Amino acid sequence: MIASLRGTVLSVELGGAVIECAGVGYFFHATPATLGLLRRGEEATVMTTLSVKDDSMVLYGFADAASKEMFGVLQGVSGLGPRLALAAESVLNPVELSQAITAGDTKQLQRIPGVGKRMAERMVLELKDKVSHFAGEAPVVESSTAIDAPTTAHPQVVEALMGLGFPEKQAQSAVEQVLAEQPDLDTAQALRAALAGLGRKG
Repeated sequence: MIASLRGTVLSVELGGAVIECAGVGYFFHATPATLGLLRRGEEATVMTTLSVKDDSMVLYGFADAASKEMFGVLQGVSGLGPRLALAAESVLNPVELSQAITAGDTKQLQRIPGVGKRMAERMVLELKDKVSHFAGEAPVVESSTAIDAPTTAHPQVVEALMGLGFPEKQAQSAVEQVLAEQPDLDTAQALRAALAGLGRKG
């Protein structure tokens, strides 16, 4: 199990990054908030979880222990895999997820792409007693210029939304609306805003 990575950040993309450790570059998927803390050419440490399936091994990275723990807790829900868990943490941080689950706020949970009414209700039912301790663990997230500037945000955000399962037309429309209202958003911020908007529409 790869529990963490520490090394030089070689590249930062919209959906993940590469950190070189002892001459080996490791690619991991991460949320916009985590990626926003990384800067190319600088040393960084990320907590990681390796998801192993019959046909693949996928590494997920987190800026703090609470995010990594929540990622694992979420997957305790029947039918909720790592991809959906990462989407959940792309929209809501561990504290917000904890608050929504303990309060039974299924509408808030349905902001997460791929989470409908039934899944939201299942999350509340199965996790209500397992997430209360996250309430005091809000991660401190600072903005960064690691991810590309707004001029290239549009196509990358659309591609990321399509990767999360949204149709191209719907993703395109959501991103155009977000950037029209807030043109100064960087790529990570635009993705979060677009996800939030799509969640409300759903």
